[in-house]
Amino acid sequence: MHPVSATHEDSVRFAVLGPVRAWHGERELDLGSPQQRVVLAALLLRHGRPVTVGELVDAVWGEEPPAAAVSVLRTYVSRLRKVLEPGREAGESPQVIVSAADGYLARIPDDALDLRVFEQRVAEAKKLRAADGADGVSAAADLLRAALGEWEGTPLAGLPGPLAEAERSRLNEERLNTLESRLDLDVQLGRHGEVIAELTSLTGEHPLRERLWQLLMLALYRSGRQAEALAAYRRARSTLVAELGIEPGTQLRELHDRILAADAALDLQPSPPVRDPSPPLEDASLLLEDADPSADPAVSPGANAARPAQLPADLSTFSGRRAELDHTRALLPDEAEHPATMVISVICGMAGIGKTTLAVHWAHQVAHRFPDGQLYVNLRGFDPTGSVVSPGDAIRSFLDALGVPPQRIPASLDAQAALYRSLLADRRVLILLDNARDTDQVRPLLPGSPGCLVIVTSRNQLTGLIANDGAHPLTLNPMTRTEAHSFLVRRLGAGRLVAEPQAVDEIIARCGRLPLALAVVAARAATHPAFTLSAVAQELRDSQGSLDAFAGGELATDVRAVFSWSYEALSTPAARLFHLLSLHSGPDISAPAAAALAGLPLREAHALLAELTHAYLLTEHSPGRYALHDLLRVYAAERVATEETPQEQDRAVERLLSWYLHTADATYPFLAPQRRRVPLGPLPPGCRPLAFATHDQALGWCETERVNLVNAVHQAAIRGRPDIAWRLPAVLWGFFYLRSHLHDWLYAARTGLTASHGASDRRGVAWGLGDMAAALTHMRQFDKAIGHLRQAMALCRELGDTYGRAQALSNLGNTYLHAGRLDKAVEYSRRALAVDRALGNAWGEGIDLASLGDAYQRLGRFEEAIECLEQALTVLRAIGNRWFGGVTLDILGTVHHRLHNADAAIRYYHQALEAHRDVGNRWGEGHTLGHLGDVYQAVGAQEAAHTSWRQALAIFQEFGHPDAREIRERLHSLDTGTFRIRISRGDNSSAPVVIPNR
Repeated sequence: MHPVSATHEDSVRFAVLGPVRAWHGERELDLGSPQQRVVLAALLLRHGRPVTVGELVDAVWGEEPPAAAVSVLRTYVSRLRKVLEPGREAGESPQVIVSAADGYLARIPDDALDLRVFEQRVAEAKKLRAADGADGVSAAADLLRAALGEWEGTPLAGLPGPLAEAERSRLNEERLNTLESRLDLDVQLGRHGEVIAELTSLTGEHPLRERLWQLLMLALYRSGRQAEALAAYRRARSTLVAELGIEPGTQLRELHDRILAADAALDLQPSPPVRDPSPPLEDASLLLEDADPSADPAVSPGANAARPAQLPADLSTFSGRRAELDHTRALLPDEAEHPATMVISVICGMAGIGKTTLAVHWAHQVAHRFPDGQLYVNLRGFDPTGSVVSPGDAIRSFLDALGVPPQRIPASLDAQAALYRSLLADRRVLILLDNARDTDQVRPLLPGSPGCLVIVTSRNQLTGLIANDGAHPLTLNPMTRTEAHSFLVRRLGAGRLVAEPQAVDEIIARCGRLPLALAVVAARAATHPAFTLSAVAQELRDSQGSLDAFAGGELATDVRAVFSWSYEALSTPAARLFHLLSLHSGPDISAPAAAALAGLPLREAHALLAELTHAYLLTEHSPGRYALHDLLRVYAAERVATEETPQEQDRAVERLLSWYLHTADATYPFLAPQRRRVPLGPLPPGCRPLAFATHDQALGWCETERVNLVNAVHQAAIRGRPDIAWRLPAVLWGFFYLRSHLHDWLYAARTGLTASHGASDRRGVAWGLGDMAAALTHMRQFDKAIGHLRQAMALCRELGDTYGRAQALSNLGNTYLHAGRLDKAVEYSRRALAVDRALGNAWGEGIDLASLGDAYQRLGRFEEAIECLEQALTVLRAIGNRWFGGVTLDILGTVHHRLHNADAAIRYYHQALEAHRDVGNRWGEGHTLGHLGDVYQAVGAQEAAHTSWRQALAIFQEFGHPDAREIRERLHSLDTGTFRIRISRGDNSSAPVVIPNR
């Protein structure tokens, strides 16, 4: 099968979704050995982006390439060029596989590769699926079917090597995802009977993919095979329990329950019939079968319907919420238009956020558009007395407001709801359902016809109402600072606020911009006009750590009481997780960290976090990351103090800190490969650290958790865990250097060192001294760093830690190097090199050689420098250390720059940049870009120099790095024509810090 149609007869077409193949027109080409095909596959999979020689070597041979790997690789490329372009003349540049920097790229049109055609069709299907109507769904299904037709079996079939193995896994996953999407669309389109056999086969091949089981169960059920659908669930559950030890996911369990209950909503839904726009109100009398038999059935219950006006009074001091009001106004059509559908708006948010105030204000603004009246009920979903209003009670109150005599109100809830909907047919009524607990409490109160507006407020998300009833969600967040300021102006007057702006800012901050808290504090200030706002702010300051200052004297205005209403409604496990979250010291927390804190499996923690989020006691500010409002954190801290013993609080903190430590340690092999591992203690029960598969995952996790990790060091120190306090900065050594977070590094290292001193932990002190020295060196505080390293070396000698002593020697050489004391740098680097070679420590040996080479080049001993640096590259490449390899390449670039060999310097700098970017070494990338700019400037390529320096400046500014000033000065000199030619590292007094301490 030819997967792609050619535009020209002689064009080359390629396939990777099966065996790697190529054609000229209709003639298939001989692509040579499997290894040669790997080279072609690596180039094709990059979609026109360069692949370096090193990456191609790794793709073909992995970690043990032959000695002549590069030479063999170039032979493969030459042969492929001849096969793909047989008519190319000698000396003519290749057009398909072209050279690019230190590697090659494949230059082919998108439609010449089956993988690109597949990806384009999948992307187009997604767009069509998002379009309205069955036509879009049908067209999307056809496109996905065509996309899957590109596949000829196992992708990259028969190819050896790590690249093929990894890409096969990725591509197979893409195919399965696409197949699931196509089957989903087929089931939606009523083709359930046609896909049962295919789904049965697929669930056998992939028994752990729950989505396939869901589709099979639904297809069986819609085909009238309910028993078989339930049997499929039992097979799925048995497999998941046996293979993974877990229960099926929420969606699969819910589908099972709905099939068991023969939920009519699972049936294939026909197109909705056109509804008679004018149903006779008399039909409502048919609903009164269980009403008082003495009542006259001929009288319509809607005949005397009143025009209710039940809205509470609008707040005269309402202010702010402009964006939210704009959102709500956009839900309604223009006033001249008659609404085609009922509009439901769900206003959600935490307690005290101002949901009711906003809802009432908006309702008053639009009440004139609903001439048949306004209905209001406080459903008391979180009432402290527990007296939640039932749907029946709410409907009966509405029927009474609409003028239905009590004796004509049916007895059953279903009949009452039907009568209520009939009465509102063809009427335009605004209905405000305040303080709802859940969807079940709201749904019976919804009208059944267009023309009405329903506003619901709740501390829960009411996702069922949003998903199944088309409700429009609006989540309220704390006010902006400007809104909070306006809020206080409306209550206290502008004069008092202008007189004490700093006190106002503190009041707003300590209230967390929460309207209820602001209202309580404003009421206290308003009732005591003699109080200065500074005195009010002082009260809040004095009560920090409790909510005493926010007690308004009544339950409805007591912040602690209002929070408690939501808290008491939680399940017991969710309440426990909520108050344990106050023990976390960071600004937000991930789901796995929350699971560790509570000692729960991740699956269970996810469910509890969802419960807290739905209750607006927790905010999911980004997927999988959660934060407590400041006042809720205070409330949670009050609850944990009363509901957990000190011992259980300590165990929870230990689990959390150990989770951070062991997860950070899991990043260590990626961020500091071959470096000595930090010794860790055992994991406490219930602590399940994360594992990482790639360098990017490890680096990304550290970056996301950076603030939490630094806070964890501090928390470990103050909670009496010095062992964690020094180990955590130690395992973060590579991350702190790669991302140049110098102040965090120094703070964490200092905190850990202080904790180790306090606990008389000599091993911790030795590690802490080294970490402090590393941070100080990179902050150019060389004398302090040298003092710490000398202490560390002496302590390692006492402890018999030969490796630690070698590390301190090496770091002393490196620090002397950057301090410009080059004789000392050579002396200590040589000593460290001798010890590391005796220990067989290739990691240290490579770094020592790089430091020694840098010292030699600064001394002008270029031949010795090149010899050391080339030896360093050999050692570092042998152990796969791209990080220090990049640093070494940068130094080689500088050597050649100083030797006025610009071409070689530029080549080495580009190789260094590639290595820096591969490992995420932003600091090294910035320095190398600066050096590259120096070379370009020296050869008169001012535009290229300007570009390199601008890129370097952007990186240094990103991290607040002190070298930003030097780069900024170079750019200024370039722009003003006053630039003085400078050779990187020629001036030892201002040599940039590049080689990191070990």
